[in-house]
This record gives sequence, C-alpha cells and structure tokens, in this order.
Amino acid sequence: MSTYLAVNLVKYVCSCSKLLPVCRLYLCRHCLKLRCADCVQHEADTPYCPNCMENMPSSEAKLKKNRCGSCYDCPGCGHTLMTRASSHSLPDPEDATKTISKKMYYMACGFCRWTTRDVGIEDQSVASGGWQDQENPDLKRINNLLEHYRKLAQKEKAEKERKKYVKRRSHMYYTDKYGLTSVAASKRKTLSSFSSLSVKDEETITELEVGKTVEDFEPLPEDIFTKPLEITKLTTMDQRLTTPEFQPSASKNMYPLHKHLLIRKSLRCKECEHNLSKPDFNPLSIKFKIQLIALNHIPEVRIGSPVNFAPKKENVVVLTLNNPQTFDTVVKLLPLDDESGFSNSEIELPKRELILAKRNDLAGYDDSAVKQDFKDDSSVVAFRNLNKIGIFVKVVPNVDQGDVRITFTMQHEYRNTTATLGTEDTEPPVVWIEQKVFVNLGAIKSS
Repeated sequence: MSTYLAVNLVKYVCSCSKLLPVCRLYLCRHCLKLRCADCVQHEADTPYCPNCMENMPSSEAKLKKNRCGSCYDCPGCGHTLMTRASSHSLPDPEDATKTISKKMYYMACGFCRWTTRDVGIEDQSVASGGWQDQENPDLKRINNLLEHYRKLAQKEKAEKERKKYVKRRSHMYYTDKYGLTSVAASKRKTLSSFSSLSVKDEETITELEVGKTVEDFEPLPEDIFTKPLEITKLTTMDQRLTTPEFQPSASKNMYPLHKHLLIRKSLRCKECEHNLSKPDFNPLSIKFKIQLIALNHIPEVRIGSPVNFAPKKENVVVLTLNNPQTFDTVVKLLPLDDESGFSNSEIELPKRELILAKRNDLAGYDDSAVKQDFKDDSSVVAFRNLNKIGIFVKVVPNVDQGDVRITFTMQHEYRNTTATLGTEDTEPPVVWIEQKVFVNLGAIKSS
C-alpha cells in the first residue's frame, strides 16, 4: 500500500467537523484544537511575482492589475517566456561599405516553441524588455464608467454625512462659554463643502455618454462554408479567455501576457486570533516564521499493511503510530460513539497506554545511540522502530461487502513549548488532548 493512499485513508476531525488527513490540518497551540483551511482566517501579506520573486506593494499591484511588469507568459500554453539573444548584421553608420553585428533580443517559449516573432513583434535592443503592450480600444469607455460610479459613490457618502448633522438650538450658537461657537462654525463649513461637492458631482455625472444598443451585425462572409478550416491558425477557448479584453480568434494576434502575481498569505486562528502559519518576508526563502502543521505535533496514524477481510469474522489489523515530537509521548486509544454513521465494524483497542519514543533525526545514522527498553507486550505491540510503533487491533466487520470503516478516540500528551518561552530551566507543561480518528481499512474481498 502506497504512503499517499495510507495517509488519505486515515482522517482526523477538525473543529468544524470535517474529515481531513493530518497533513492538511493545523494545530493551534493556544486553544489546542485542530483547524482546517475553513477554520482559519486567511490574511494577505504582500503580492510577489513567482518568476522574478520581486515583492510589490498592494497599491502598486492594484495599478498594474496584479501582474508583473517584466515577466511574461506564453499566450499559447501559459509557460513562462524566456529571453533569447540573436545577432543581426547592420550597416556601419561611419562606413556604409561595412557591416557591424548587434545583439537583439526576443522572447520564446521552451515548451510550445512560440516566439514574439510569430506575431510580428520587433526584437528589442536590450534584454530587460520594453515590449509594447496592446492598447484596449474600449479603455477610455471603461475609465469613464469607473469615474462615473466613483462619483456616484462619493455623492451617496456625502448625503449620508449630511444626515448626521442635526440642527441645534439657536442659543448653542451664541454661547461661547464652552467653546461651542468654533464647533458650530466647523460643522457649517463641512455642510457647505458637502453641498458644493454634491452639486459639482451632479454636473459631472450627467456628462457620461449613454451606451448604444447594437441592433445590426455584420453578415457572415460568403466563403464561410466553402473555405477550408485551418485549426492550427485558430485559438482555443482557453487562449481567448486569458485576454478577455481582446479575445483573439487567430493565432497571429496572440501577444505575450504579463505574469499574474501570487499572494504571500498568513493563517490565523479565528477563535484565539494567533498565527498558525506565517511565511518569511523574503519570497525566495522556503522557511516559515510560524508553521503549525498538525503533522509536526499530532501522532500520525497509518495502516500498517492491507488485510483480506472476512465478513462477520475477527480480523487482525496492524496500525502504526508515528511520534513527531522531540519528547516521549504517551498515547491512549479509546472507543468512540460514532453518531455520524461512519463506522460499520466492531473494534477491540489496546487497553494499555502506549509510549512513543521521541523523534531523533540522527538516530538512524548513529549506531552508538542508546536504545530504550519500553517493555512492550508482544500481544499488543507488533514492532517498534525509532519513533514509530505498530499495534494490533482486532476488527469484526458488520457488513458483507463494501469498505470496512472504524472510528476511535486518540488521547495523547502534548507539551506546549509556547508557554515556556523566555524562561530557562523550565519544563514545558504537559497537556492531554484528544483527536477523533476515522479509518477506512479497505474493502471486503469476495470469496
């Protein structure tokens, strides 16, 4: 059984009652609960280009339509375009009888072999680019619409602010004992500015040109049904939708596309508002400042080996437990009242506590390491290897066909290292937490 399959057959329950593998969950070290992607709050840090790894402020990314100004994608297949150099022979300006060679640069795709020369884009004299972008013929109309709705929103905001000011009694405007005269004057000034702003907006809003309804279309060409169709010269639907403002129908009209920016985001717990995942500021760095993946803190349950199940009979299954922590961990396996109806089998779990050895990355390479003697019961423990342990579990399927599914509760120790930060010679407090585990052991094979 492959590792990927074994991991996805064992699922844990997060705080929003979803069944997910442990590699897709996060552990909040403050509220001690499992969180999935829907249980956490996603916060966008900064946009960056995935090709040149350049950070960009959010305001600048908004002006550039969330695209990089120096990196391009192939309009045909979507791969990153690479800059290629070529030598051109040009006449010498000092002596017309001689020629000089000059380096010129163009962009090419290493996957589909598309180049900027295919669409008639001239080569550039510098490798940094300077490639001319297409001009949208409807850009002026779009800008006018955006400006129109911006002024409408500003007008509505001015009307709401005007309603906030209620006319006071007349004696308040003449009593300067508490300095109310200056306050009233500032309010009258604000009111006048709002009224003048709304009048000015009403004058400019009416200047917008009304859209025209298209009633007649150009007729189809006469040779549309007789002319042979060359599919290689036409664009696909995906290629057209990558540039919605142009939507080229012919391959010769495809232009390079500016690469989309990606977002570095942080994950925050919705309950206690602590960070669960925070990447490094440098996009080139693969390290995280905070990375609380549950796989690094919760004992991982896997299926040891596939079993040929027999219906209504006792079958012995080997489950493995892997300890990711740097401390010896005590684990208890308890039965679970499954209200979701996932389980369809009876299970007999070990009644004794299981001790998982701590994770030691160098133990597999160091022969002189002292091995601990845990005095395991051979009827419960199948094997022990470093921080991994295999246990016997007896399962009786209550179905004649289909998958064999079991559920149980896993209680384990957890040492909260965040509680002892800044202190020396202090053991981290031991906290007992429990996880609900749902396991699909495989299908019953027919005799």
